[in-house]
Amino acid sequence: MKFRLLAAVAVAAFAAPLAAKPVEYRVLTQSRDIGHFRIDREGSAVSIDYDYKQNGRGPTIKETIKLDKDGTPLDWTITGRTTFGNAVSESFRRTGKGVEWKDLAGPGSIKGKDAPRYYVTQNGSPYDVAALAKALLADPDKSMPVAPGGTATLTERARNSFDGPDGKLEVVTYELAGLSLNPTYITLDAEGDMFALASAGFIMARAGYEKAADQPLRDLSEKLASDRFAMLQKDGAKRYAGPVRIRNVRLFDPKAKALTDPRDVVVYGQKIAEVVPTGSVATPGETTVDGAGGTLVPGLYEMHGHIGQEDALLNVLAGVTSTRDMGNDDAVLDKLVARIEAGEVAGPRIVRSGFIEGKSPFSSMTGTLVSTQAEAMDAVRKYAARGFWQAKLYNSMNPEWSAPVTAEAHRLGLRVAGHVPAFSTADAMIAAGFDEITHVNQLMLGWVLNPGEDTRTLFRFTAMRRFPSLDVKSAKVQATLDAMVKNKVAHEPTIGIHELGLTALDGKPNPGAIDYIDHMPPAEQRQLKQALFGADTPQQRAEYIAAYGKIVETLSEMHRKGILLIPGTDTGGAFTYHRELELFGQLGMSPADVLSRATLEMAAYLGQDQQLGSIERGKLADFFLVPGDPTRDLKAIKAIRMVVKDGAFYYPPEIYPRLGIKPFTTAPEVK
Repeated sequence: MKFRLLAAVAVAAFAAPLAAKPVEYRVLTQSRDIGHFRIDREGSAVSIDYDYKQNGRGPTIKETIKLDKDGTPLDWTITGRTTFGNAVSESFRRTGKGVEWKDLAGPGSIKGKDAPRYYVTQNGSPYDVAALAKALLADPDKSMPVAPGGTATLTERARNSFDGPDGKLEVVTYELAGLSLNPTYITLDAEGDMFALASAGFIMARAGYEKAADQPLRDLSEKLASDRFAMLQKDGAKRYAGPVRIRNVRLFDPKAKALTDPRDVVVYGQKIAEVVPTGSVATPGETTVDGAGGTLVPGLYEMHGHIGQEDALLNVLAGVTSTRDMGNDDAVLDKLVARIEAGEVAGPRIVRSGFIEGKSPFSSMTGTLVSTQAEAMDAVRKYAARGFWQAKLYNSMNPEWSAPVTAEAHRLGLRVAGHVPAFSTADAMIAAGFDEITHVNQLMLGWVLNPGEDTRTLFRFTAMRRFPSLDVKSAKVQATLDAMVKNKVAHEPTIGIHELGLTALDGKPNPGAIDYIDHMPPAEQRQLKQALFGADTPQQRAEYIAAYGKIVETLSEMHRKGILLIPGTDTGGAFTYHRELELFGQLGMSPADVLSRATLEMAAYLGQDQQLGSIERGKLADFFLVPGDPTRDLKAIKAIRMVVKDGAFYYPPEIYPRLGIKPFTTAPEVK
């Protein structure tokens, strides 16, 4: 469920023009057309139709806007559905007294004649950033405040030209910053109207020009983002000559599941050179870090990533130093892995899964799409030849291919994980040889679906409202779990995204964000105050909440039976990974159990425990420093003072402000 990219696109990442004639943009992902963005303007009235679908889901948005004589919005109404089906009813109004708005996070206003004239939507189309970019282009200093909050800036980054139905267009790509954690790269024509918006795997471009602009602008946006993260790496990653002695820390020992006595840890290059009693004599030329009695924790393993540059840095700063990528644009990820390994940008170590999806109207556009069993077998061989760790099978795969494809993967040394393909069950995938089943809803749907029901759409989420009637002790449930035990099938439940989808409410911080929402930029805070799944009645919402309770009950039963539960988020990791670990603590695991699972046990699962997973002499220096004791309270891992990875020392309190994030603690003293 790659929802973070979709949400970013739908909320504030892509823009549109203010032309007086109808304008259409095509939405493409990995060069495949998946939808449209249409703008129709008559005088001061603008109407917008925004709709795209990827992997059976995406936003469906209608907007009506009344413009002032100068083109600024006076009245703005937004209706439709978010990517995961939540109903949208959003509005903005500018009066002589200021501006006011209402979105899923709640109402707000800014009073006074100097109130911002431009509004950034919560769940609208990209029209907001298009209008804003055009206004900034005409502003002398290319900077202005926006509602609900923040200051937007526009900086020219590159020039291009593209041929299309209106002839050759000269365009300029700008960095639009100040709205969120990361800037938007918007391309404008000579009139200041939007030509395109692009990211590494996604583009929205003016119809007729989309094929010509697709690869060049995606490559450009990737480079611009890479350059930004390279600068953050250059400024934020500290590399010291000689040994570095981290004094007076207690180490979390994942074997003993306890803290050690106070120790000094000496790092030289990328490895741990010494672990000695605190107060040991320093050697000449050492750098000293004052651990102040805090705790060193081995680097965490996020086991369900779809990692991009934006996620990479945030994960490292959150102590997540290793990630299992569960499917990606292979070429884009190749570049990112190379840059991380070269030390050009910050990012976790990445273990790769080869994503294999069947072709259908609902296909995910990630990885390799196949139409036949032979093509699926070829995809497995391709990923094996490139050193991938496992193959991941997805929703539109023909379930009859699962057994032979899995057998071929095993023959080549790959593990197999995945969703349960549509029109099949977890029982069938266990019998087919799956090593791991991904997402708890995928596991549980087989117990509640009727034959012929299609899980390639949002139905795989809405059908969870049937979960409350399940008896976890029933024969059908126990038969599945016993088969998992017998066949040693692991399960990666992604608990946090289910908590978010099933229990988050409009207008309230979602449960997983309560501890960090106040530290985030305004745009991020808005997104953390809305429901994910749509519920049109109180009864539906109550059913979703009860479904989450049944999920927790089921996972607790799985833990009791000894099924290996694997921590991963599918939501980008970092702060959401901290919440994932907290939720593991609700299944009958102690904080120390959870930390051991997230460190050494996952290192062993991936075959990396000889170098990673614990803080021992000779292993890679891969850990983070917190002031508290996470074996007593897992929330202690949220306040990270320092992270060490690949010979680089990162101090999150010093880097977070450059991302618009308020630090959670202070950096340690370094001498």
